[in-house]
Amino acid sequence: MSDIKKQNSESTRFIFLITIVATLGGFLFGYDSGVINGTVDGLQKAFNSTSVGTGLSVSSMLLGSAVGAFCAGWLADKFGRRNMLIVAAVFFIISAWGSGIANSPAEFIVYRILGGLAVGAASVMAPAYISEIAPASTRGRLTSIQQVAIISGLFLSFVSNYFLVKAAGGSTATFWSGFETWRWMFWMELIPATLFLILLFFIPKSPRFSMFQDDESSAKKTLLKLFGEPKASQKIEDIRSSLASDHKPALRDTLAKTGEKGFVLRSIVWVGIGLAMFQQLVGINVVFYYGAILWQAVGFTENDALLINVLSGGLSIAAVLITLATIDKIGRKPFLIWGSTGMFITLGLVALAFSQGELVDGTLQLPGQMGLVALISANAYVVCFNMSWGPVMWVMLGEMFPNQIRGSGLAIAGFAQWITNFVITWSFPIFLAGIGLAAAYGIYAFFALVSVFFVSWMVKETKGKELEEMTG
Repeated sequence: MSDIKKQNSESTRFIFLITIVATLGGFLFGYDSGVINGTVDGLQKAFNSTSVGTGLSVSSMLLGSAVGAFCAGWLADKFGRRNMLIVAAVFFIISAWGSGIANSPAEFIVYRILGGLAVGAASVMAPAYISEIAPASTRGRLTSIQQVAIISGLFLSFVSNYFLVKAAGGSTATFWSGFETWRWMFWMELIPATLFLILLFFIPKSPRFSMFQDDESSAKKTLLKLFGEPKASQKIEDIRSSLASDHKPALRDTLAKTGEKGFVLRSIVWVGIGLAMFQQLVGINVVFYYGAILWQAVGFTENDALLINVLSGGLSIAAVLITLATIDKIGRKPFLIWGSTGMFITLGLVALAFSQGELVDGTLQLPGQMGLVALISANAYVVCFNMSWGPVMWVMLGEMFPNQIRGSGLAIAGFAQWITNFVITWSFPIFLAGIGLAAAYGIYAFFALVSVFFVSWMVKETKGKELEEMTG
């Protein structure tokens, strides 16, 4: 009995350690997404860009992310989840260095797109890898660590930006070695990116990928470390029976035949696309990417705006930790429905507060306590998102697809997520100059409301199910 307990303890520790390594990809996903927040002023000054140009510079990474998510999800079935994470780590390093040395908008956009490829790959591969090495009873918690890592990356990028600006006197001020502060904001990412690359060589291949490649001995070796006997042998049989007997997983497996010659996307893929799109249509990355600009627009100083970002990051981590502790008990759907309801209410309050403001010398002035209402509601919205759609969408995408289409399903859903992210992020500066903050947040509130009905009608609960039980 003691030997069994010892083996279970070692397996749990092993699973946790390789989960932490995989989620460093999520940390870099968050850091790379958040670091741009404090560099917007620097980019505008360095490249003399308009609102449309600034929106493209900020959102250019997202185009790369869409391609990275699609290609990594598809290529992962050919070359493996871990190998795609290694490629992503290399791209993170190149992008962090290049974004800081860029001297023109075109050069900057190229490096940000390379970073986007890395972010897109990490965003789909980390949850896929974790879901394929985690037991069903703790899969939700372990996959939720990905969102903790994402928010931690965002949070530390905000902290780094804040202290760099405080030390230098501004994001456009000259700092170490004669380079502007905003360039150092990008270069700080080189530290975790290099660590991620090194550690990836010490984690095993996904056992399900090994089975895709007819490498049963490698799969068995990893499963023995993860679960011990006799569960490892049973897993081998379950995985084998969940795969097509006539071909390896391929993109065409996401299609279902209709009639003699017609094909449509399988229903589960459409649900994945819906989840991925709604996560972005509620406008969360407007807060993450443009938070500093947003709060300056309603009268806060650059220092105060960056400090508010730090506060939002801290609240986000606390919110995700609550979900991490309870998701395998409560389930996925309740979190999504509660989160959508909370976001609808808080976004509506933000829109209401901004609708009361008026422009004074180019700055939106909010009357009475409306500035406080906007601040509290926006942070409550961030908490609602990070207790629900932030972690749970990635948990769902990592586990909801059958083994045969997990890589391809993630590729398509990840592509949809990042394209929607791009549209929302690129359009925000235009909204800011056109319809205004109140109308923009009203649009995001509308999508939060619609997402309640989408989850209620279309999404199936996956709590406690083995990956081999997934259908669709």
